[in-house]
Amino acid sequence: MAPAPFDWWKKESHRGTPVVVKMENPNWSMVELESPSEEDFLISDSPSRSRDNNKSRNKNAKQLTWVLLLKAHKAAGCLTSIASTFLSLGSVVRRRVASGRTDSETSMENENKAVKSRFYSCIKLFLWLSVVLLVFEVSAYFKGWHFGTPKLQLEYIFTSPIAIKGIFDWMYSGWVLIRVEYLAPPLQFLANACIILFFIQSMDRLILCLGCFWIRFKKIKPVPKHDDTPDLESGDKGYFPMVLVQIPMCNEKEVYQQSIGAVCELDWPKSKLLIQVLDDSDDPTTQTLIKEEVHKWQQEGANIVYRHRIIRDGYKAGNLKSAMNCSYVKDYEFVAIFDADFQPTPDFLKRTVPHFKDNEQLGLVQARWSFVNKDENLLTRLQNINLSFHFEVEQQVNSVFLNFFGFNGTAGVWRIKALEDSGGWLERTTVEDMDIAVRAHLQGWKFIFLNDVECQCEVPESYEAYRKQQHRWHSGPMQLFRLCLPDIIKSKISVWKKFNLIFLFFLLRKLILPFYSFTLFCIILPMTMFVPEAELPTWVVCYIPATMSFLNILPAPKSFPFIVPYLLFENTMSVTKFNAMISGLFQLGSAYEWVVTKKSGRSSEGDLVSLVAKEPKTTHQKGSSVPDFSEVKMEIKQQEQKAARKKKKHNRIYMKELTLAFLLLTASARSLLSAQGIHFYFLLFQGISFLLVGLDLIGEQVD
Repeated sequence: MAPAPFDWWKKESHRGTPVVVKMENPNWSMVELESPSEEDFLISDSPSRSRDNNKSRNKNAKQLTWVLLLKAHKAAGCLTSIASTFLSLGSVVRRRVASGRTDSETSMENENKAVKSRFYSCIKLFLWLSVVLLVFEVSAYFKGWHFGTPKLQLEYIFTSPIAIKGIFDWMYSGWVLIRVEYLAPPLQFLANACIILFFIQSMDRLILCLGCFWIRFKKIKPVPKHDDTPDLESGDKGYFPMVLVQIPMCNEKEVYQQSIGAVCELDWPKSKLLIQVLDDSDDPTTQTLIKEEVHKWQQEGANIVYRHRIIRDGYKAGNLKSAMNCSYVKDYEFVAIFDADFQPTPDFLKRTVPHFKDNEQLGLVQARWSFVNKDENLLTRLQNINLSFHFEVEQQVNSVFLNFFGFNGTAGVWRIKALEDSGGWLERTTVEDMDIAVRAHLQGWKFIFLNDVECQCEVPESYEAYRKQQHRWHSGPMQLFRLCLPDIIKSKISVWKKFNLIFLFFLLRKLILPFYSFTLFCIILPMTMFVPEAELPTWVVCYIPATMSFLNILPAPKSFPFIVPYLLFENTMSVTKFNAMISGLFQLGSAYEWVVTKKSGRSSEGDLVSLVAKEPKTTHQKGSSVPDFSEVKMEIKQQEQKAARKKKKHNRIYMKELTLAFLLLTASARSLLSAQGIHFYFLLFQGISFLLVGLDLIGEQVD
């Protein structure tokens, strides 16, 4: 007999819904919890039903106990994981301190030792002074002084009886009067000046964001002129002038192969394309590997040559200048430049070069960068935020509304006539890309930025490499500003363009930004905690920085969860940028140093052994001689095996950042006495940020 239509449903209802819970602790077993059925909630007068209900209630009580135990176990597991994390972090810190490796003991090529020691001494002086003042202020707090407002302190001084004052009260009264009369006015004046600069720079950033919004709203985009004339060699319709491609590199062992391979795969008629590999390596093994890679592509039909300078002066600018002096360069109309870690797509030239057609005033077409390792660690994510804003907002807005922006040194195509008209590459600065862009702009050449054309590259994964890169990027512009200021004033460009170059391009974005960022948030803000008569408004400490960080992160919306770390890290990097800016502005020795940014080769397909072992796809021509690289391959293989057995990690302690961390944490402790909530939290988290960076706990370890 078939069951009633609802009998099976009632049966399932009585069984309840099983819930399986798996415990993380291996000592626990798997438990099945049964949810209450409808019968558990029915009221019945029968004794049997009452006994069943009592059993059910007892069962449910046990289940509730198990659930509470599960919650408690989960909470204990979280606490255990947090404790283990702190323990591992503490062990890492102990290893850092025990190793004793600091930035002062390593070869810091990019910093002047005399300036560095003075700068560090000033920071240490502020630290020790803040510690002494903190002890003094805490003692005054327990003596009964009120830190709510400065007026209460003055009222206490002038209204309390003189007879009951002790020696400590006399000392603290004198300290308060010194603060009011001598320390607070100049500190407040400096704070107000930095606030004005901060406001001007924030307005500039807001205007840039509005310009970017307008470009998106109006869908403004540079459109090249199409040419329906077919090319005789490739058969494609389009504009195919003679293009020279240059790959400058120096000891780029990790990334040389993918960059050469990507450039050799460019979709362009072979007879109208020449690739120059400009190798400045001083390592014989690296030179041999690059030569072999060039020879392999020559055998495959690529029009590629290898150049190595005997006299390696002028860094990258000298390398490019030497290559442009070749006699065959006169046969080419355009030159595309790619750094060693850049991998253009095959259609790169087809999407950039056509913009030059029938536009004789156009001197440069710049593509944006994309990053293959942007999600590698926290440091690369923060760099992606910064560089995304730089390209999508700064470069694009300046291109559309001014026809000028700073050349990024790579992933761009130049008209060779524009380079020659501007004086060519000069070795006078470490930012040769910005130098040639400014000189070309003064000669009347226009620039175009293509936000939809991307070229893959990688960002530094270690803090040491990023720190050196940022030092060069911020010292070079100030060095260039001193050199080209007379030329800007004497040039025939409009007054508005002169104002844009001098104030916006150089002073506001290259000098004022690192100056107020370091001075306001790392020096003035901690000092106002010990001199409370000079005040920083809450909107300066919290609201404006948060708004600017939100605007900065808009071009990279997926990075929104990192908005707070981004704000803290940018302020942390201000110490490096400020030091670099001073070095470049006053022409100190570190402004002339060039340190090649360390590459990890994340985008490579394999290690060096497998790459060197690859053979060309085509057979060698008859009579051609192939160099013997067997000894080099064997040596590289031995080195790789040795490195695999024992690989040392060299992390170091950065003393300036660490000293500033303790300075900010000391100031945050002082802010507790005045019950300043926003100031306390900002100083606390900013101090922790400096502490993590100072202990080299951000980014990858350095090999």
